[in-house]
Amino acid sequence: MQVYDAEHIRNVVLVGHQGCGKTALAESMLYASGAVDRPGRVADGSTVSDYRPSEQERGMSIYTSLLHAEWTGRKINLLDTPGYPDFVSEVIAAMTVADTALYVMDARSGVQVGTELAWTYGERTATPSMFVINHLDDGEADYRMLLEQIEERFGRGATAVQIPAGTGSRSIIDVLHMQQLHYPGGSAEPEVGPIDDAFREEAEALHRTLVEDIAENDESLMELYFEQGELTAEQMEDGLRAAMIERELFPVFVASAQEGIGASRLMRFIDTVCPSPAAQPAEAELHGDLSADPDGDPVAFVFRTLSEDHVGEYAFVRVYNGTLETGQDLENARTGTTERIGQIYAINGRHRENVPRLAAGDIGALVKLKDTNTNDTLRAKGSKAVVPPIEFPEPRYRMAVHAMQDGQEDKLAQGLHQITAEDPSLTFEHDALLNQLTLSGQGEMHLQIARSRISRQAGVEVDFSRPRISYRETIKNRSRASYRHKKQTGGAGQFADLSLLIEPLTDRFQAPDGVKVRGEETIETAWDATLHFVDGIVGGVIDMNRFSGAIQKGLLEAMAEGPVAGYPVGDVRVIVVDGGMHPVDSNEAAFKMAAFNGFRDAFRSANPVLLEPIHAISITIPEDYTGDVIGDLNTRRGRVQGIEMEGPFQKIRAEVPESELYRYSTALRSLTQGRGLHHARFSHYEAMPRSVQKEVVASAAAEPA
Repeated sequence: MQVYDAEHIRNVVLVGHQGCGKTALAESMLYASGAVDRPGRVADGSTVSDYRPSEQERGMSIYTSLLHAEWTGRKINLLDTPGYPDFVSEVIAAMTVADTALYVMDARSGVQVGTELAWTYGERTATPSMFVINHLDDGEADYRMLLEQIEERFGRGATAVQIPAGTGSRSIIDVLHMQQLHYPGGSAEPEVGPIDDAFREEAEALHRTLVEDIAENDESLMELYFEQGELTAEQMEDGLRAAMIERELFPVFVASAQEGIGASRLMRFIDTVCPSPAAQPAEAELHGDLSADPDGDPVAFVFRTLSEDHVGEYAFVRVYNGTLETGQDLENARTGTTERIGQIYAINGRHRENVPRLAAGDIGALVKLKDTNTNDTLRAKGSKAVVPPIEFPEPRYRMAVHAMQDGQEDKLAQGLHQITAEDPSLTFEHDALLNQLTLSGQGEMHLQIARSRISRQAGVEVDFSRPRISYRETIKNRSRASYRHKKQTGGAGQFADLSLLIEPLTDRFQAPDGVKVRGEETIETAWDATLHFVDGIVGGVIDMNRFSGAIQKGLLEAMAEGPVAGYPVGDVRVIVVDGGMHPVDSNEAAFKMAAFNGFRDAFRSANPVLLEPIHAISITIPEDYTGDVIGDLNTRRGRVQGIEMEGPFQKIRAEVPESELYRYSTALRSLTQGRGLHHARFSHYEAMPRSVQKEVVASAAAEPA
């Protein structure tokens, strides 16, 4: 394959809801270009994109596939993304490096959540965008209904470039070139002819609207339009390109991907109208001198890494400046280490072609990089260029993870590190207090795929379970307890006598009546709680210079596993008010034990309560589902804080206990037919109801040590 410069490259990402036909459209586009001899079918598992076993088993895209086709002297890179919301990070990464987003819509279903999700990311990245309404030949297709929805949801910038020639037709009316295109069965190229009389009046009206939309966004074209009463096809294409770059216009096309209808004309539009990498203002997105100059200092961005069987780890890169060549030494901007560029590949799904170089604007894959991960910039030594990292969404679904066989904990940790480096939307944490590992992602299927990857890549079978909740214990009242530790076993014994006063921690400390404060200390615990330790000993009954440290250690050990259910104790104040010691038998171990037991006794009589973590949650849904979602929140002890409109959606803000959010993304998807999304973040701790506390205490008592 020849090396293409930025002017002769088009980078297009296919996005949309699951099942809308993105993969089938990509297949038709490859076939129309001659890149494949015959189009594959998703149902048969024969497409170029969905070649991985996990995708073929489920009949859906899970990973973004990099494809390419050569078309009239240009290279068109296609990024075919998944539509299922669990894999939204794949969509975000692909949209970050694409120059045009092509939103595929199902003419039978209307606007769906996958499209809505992708649109928000397109707005964030300011990506020029267009629509393709698929399944035009289906008898249930409703083009005009969907066009109205597109205009309502995404703005009046959506402008028709094509319409179907009737319901269930194999013909397209092209209102840009005022032609009718008929696609006979088995042919990728259309028969071009005049527009049928039945559609001419509508086509002429849409043509005028299109010309006016284009002219509106360009003063020079507006003047030409007034002078000539029309614009040439070339002028319209130039105007469309400029309006797309500014996100003023979003052309709307029609197709039947499975039948190959419309694919060749779509390729022609991408070729002649869609912006090249050179046409995009790089300074709006990138730091440093990045002008897509093939002769400049090389700068490449790793937008995803993925381990492939029999290949190893691929680093998928977009070159923003200069030219990548085999044998080149580049610096990783994050680590400062040097990476030698080995083999460079042009990718078509599972098929790879070794190429000597990738020029600015192009997308390809590298292998055998030592220490380069997703979001890393590779640059010439001495360069200051850095491509801003992709902002991946916060996790929405969490499970505890453990190896199914003992002794494989190290292999599990290695597998978790590998998959989270490849996919930063997966995160794992080790909670030493709860002694558990958790893996978090975008949803249930996201974690199922992650489990398969750990098994394949690390050779360890893992199991998921409900994660334990990081509860806390605290007190509501003040309490006093005395504890005498006395042990005599022959020879020197152990003796310590302590009288402790404990109370809830308040911002302002006022010494109780009769207590004289000799010293105080604020101690931060390992679980983000505070112990306010007050020395109230008078008369030297205890040598606090000698035993204060031991007393504090005893208190902290008692707080680490609270008396109610074994959870860490939250913020408390402990005042040592009295006690006694023995000149021979008193030692640090004795006072540590006395402090431990004295604290537990005082705690139990101070009206102890369990605190639970509360999460602030925002839920975005279509308005029709508001009542069902609020009703479900009520069953989860949720408190609605507000409801507001966000475009065509309702956004519900609520506070919900963490324990009630287990598998919530799955439940919300079921409630809203897959159209609801939520984000949750820890907010604060608060006391749980007594009925719930009884259940938690009983569960903790039944749990094996």
